[in-house]
Amino acid sequence: MLKKTYPYYLANKPFPANTDLEVLDKYSGKRATRVAFADKVAVRKAIVAAHKAREAMAAFTPDARRDVLEHCVRRFSERQEELALALCIEAGKPIRDARGEVTRLIDTFRIAAGEATRIGGEVIELQVSPRTRGYRGMTRRVPIGVCAFITPFNFPLNLVAHKVAPAIAAGCPFVLKPAAKTPVGALIIGEVLAETGLPKGAFSILPCSNEDASLLVEDERIALLSFTGGLVGWDLKARAGRKKVTLELGGNAACIVDADPGRPLDALVERLVFGAYYQSGQSCISVQRIYAHRAVYPKLVKRLAAAVGKLKMGDPRDEKVFIGPMIDEDAARRVDSWVRAALKSGARQLAGGKRKGNMLPASLLENVPYDADLYRKEAFGPVACIEAFDDFDDAIARVNDSDFGLQAGVFTADLAHAMRAWDRIEAGGVIVGDVPSFRVDNMPYGGVKQSGLGREGVSYAIEDMTEPRLLVIRTP
Repeated sequence: MLKKTYPYYLANKPFPANTDLEVLDKYSGKRATRVAFADKVAVRKAIVAAHKAREAMAAFTPDARRDVLEHCVRRFSERQEELALALCIEAGKPIRDARGEVTRLIDTFRIAAGEATRIGGEVIELQVSPRTRGYRGMTRRVPIGVCAFITPFNFPLNLVAHKVAPAIAAGCPFVLKPAAKTPVGALIIGEVLAETGLPKGAFSILPCSNEDASLLVEDERIALLSFTGGLVGWDLKARAGRKKVTLELGGNAACIVDADPGRPLDALVERLVFGAYYQSGQSCISVQRIYAHRAVYPKLVKRLAAAVGKLKMGDPRDEKVFIGPMIDEDAARRVDSWVRAALKSGARQLAGGKRKGNMLPASLLENVPYDADLYRKEAFGPVACIEAFDDFDDAIARVNDSDFGLQAGVFTADLAHAMRAWDRIEAGGVIVGDVPSFRVDNMPYGGVKQSGLGREGVSYAIEDMTEPRLLVIRTP
């Protein structure tokens, strides 16, 4: 069970300022807890405190940063089931998926602990002409300064971890705004950080309104804004001024199944079902478009439709449930309307059912028109589209016919096709032999086109949170 109330964290300390934010159990719709909700004054205080903490955080030695991160690993490991249950309640995430996310939270902090003592630099050979003889150069990476983080509802632990853990490793103070619908996981992370010896002002975790969070975007004392969420991120970038901005704005992930996919059909279906429908499709790299070669299409469609139809929907606390609630009824209604519109335009439904509130059965549609919202936009729900192709290059062209480019999957036993996909698919990552939903927390993760800019993955985030400082020495 969740606590009755949770404070926010301002300059490392818990503040039970109010209980204004009601957090719902996404399955029952009933109130699960209440959380302190920050106002603009609190956000401003957090920025001031973080700005004052810059020198102390930069001076906080790499081994001390590592120790903080290792403490987090220990405490999260001790509180695994509590974290998973909180995630299950506040996000409606099936308990098996919730436990998986807690594991990734721990992995991300563990990776960051290792990286904290590996932030280095390089020696530069400056003696490139007679005028530069006797000069030596070297660089080291130094913290960029105050970071502002804004995270979405769908991975309330691990998307927070991918910002917070690298910031600590890099020596950057930060202010985090977690999603108002799912703030509890971030506040539990705050509880654990408050147990450590981080310098005063090193972190603040403030659930707040988008309006009050505008300071995190516009305040010139912030050196980096890292935002994960919807396409509003481009507007935030336009308002951010001179600060560095990294954005992860979602996708419309496609998966190609070649004539020889290189995997048994049952294993292939299992991975496609996982990729398209895990945590009710509320993932930026959820499989939304499937292109299958006509040689395998009939058998694949039949088995995939049967598997989707058997997915159990219900209470996310049930160990056997695969499809839990969507984050709210508006989200479920939107996806349902896109499905119905596609059907009216000529698509055929192979699996699916009627929406009940924010519960939407898993759907599979065939031959969705290319101009349909369900094909062109990010569905962010338990639905996938499938169609046949005859030529591999045509399949790549269809994958690229999208405003998004986060990750793509390719099942093929043909090495030339695998390399061609890597060369030509316009995405931040190409996953061969699996679905685009695959992610490991130390790999570069991010997209192109409307999917954003910059990369997460601990060492890649640390690179954004630090900058090179040059030293030149002239010797006699």
